[in-house]
Amino acid sequence: MIRLLPRSTRWRVALFAALAAALVLGLGSYWFVQALRSGLESSANQLASEKARAVAGLLDAGVKPVDVAKQLDYTGYWISPDKADSCPDAPRTNVGQAVVYGPDCVLGWPFGGENTVVSQSGTLDQKHFVRASVPIDPVGLATVATAERILWGGVPAAALLVGGVAWFAVRRSLRAVGGIRAEVDGVRAGDLGRRVPVPDSGDEITELAVTMNEMLARLDSSVRRQSQFTADASHELRTPLASLRTQLEVQLAHPDRLDWRRSCENAVLDVTRMETLAADLLLLSKLDADQPAGTEPVALADLVTTHVAARVAHDGVEIEPELDAVPVVRGHAGRLERVLRNLVDNAERHAKSRVTITLTASGGESVLTVEDDGPGIPAGQRERVFDRFVRLDEDRAREDDGGSGLGLAIAAEIARTHGGTLRVADGASGARLELRLPLA
Repeated sequence: MIRLLPRSTRWRVALFAALAAALVLGLGSYWFVQALRSGLESSANQLASEKARAVAGLLDAGVKPVDVAKQLDYTGYWISPDKADSCPDAPRTNVGQAVVYGPDCVLGWPFGGENTVVSQSGTLDQKHFVRASVPIDPVGLATVATAERILWGGVPAAALLVGGVAWFAVRRSLRAVGGIRAEVDGVRAGDLGRRVPVPDSGDEITELAVTMNEMLARLDSSVRRQSQFTADASHELRTPLASLRTQLEVQLAHPDRLDWRRSCENAVLDVTRMETLAADLLLLSKLDADQPAGTEPVALADLVTTHVAARVAHDGVEIEPELDAVPVVRGHAGRLERVLRNLVDNAERHAKSRVTITLTASGGESVLTVEDDGPGIPAGQRERVFDRFVRLDEDRAREDDGGSGLGLAIAAEIARTHGGTLRVADGASGARLELRLPLA
């Protein structure tokens, strides 16, 4: 396939700019020349009309056509009877500057010709028809001809000039794009900290560079987060694997000294912990990929009631639901129940004696609050608790390992995929986590 347009953006823009300039300037020049010529013809036509009316006025005054020829000292008129286009074929005589073909047919020669305008008029009794010709101003015609020659050469030159300016302007703009392209081409997975140069032109190229830098920053953050996530996941999986391996090696080395039942129970706990962690990691990967889940109207009040009824008391901690509204949201019932379970698990782990679940509706949103009477979350840690594999120092010091540090991260991601938010709110005592979801 033959390519008609050049591949280079600079040449394409220059070509289109030159063609557009040639079209606009050509049409403008044509209109300008025609306007000049029309003005000259209009002036000549006005003079011819006045001449024709003057001759017709003499005839109306009773002057015979032959006598008109004697009185006029100029030519360029034609008197004929009854609008006849020609005079009778008869011997002609010269009277003054006119040629007389008959008593009613007189021609002031020369008449008409190139670059002349003819106007006509009739006498009041319609017995004679007068036509008059006036030459167009030769100086004006020369001026029009000069303008045509200038424009014939000037329009292509101006079009080429516009094309050249467009070429240099695009070249200058694309120089910044070339710098951006070269920098992006050098970006590798292990070097996402590089940023493209931002020109100070303040135009779309600047916006492109800023957008590219924001994209690189997001990629850098995502890769770092993924690397940290992988490292943390490996670390979390290594602990139960190491424990399980140690138990198996001890059992094999001293089969007659160990309680096999207790050892198997410990191994099952380690396997269960790995299974839970693997399930959490799989769910997080789905949430990160924004994989769609089936949605349906979910009554949060029923969700809370069912969860509290099925929950087994832990360490004497009482769970108290306070349902002040029955909001309905649209989402995945299983994932929303997972959010509630993770929030209650986290609150129960830190509570002294009570966990309160409050459900209200405000401003087109459902507000689910889970509050405990424990030590609370320090203000400086309120954003960090939603990071993955994050457990505060107090959690790590407990006999219970405090979970894998994924519960609140999973809850926050599920809230995001449902168009809501999860945050740590101010409370009277203990930790207060607030989930907001748009109403269905």
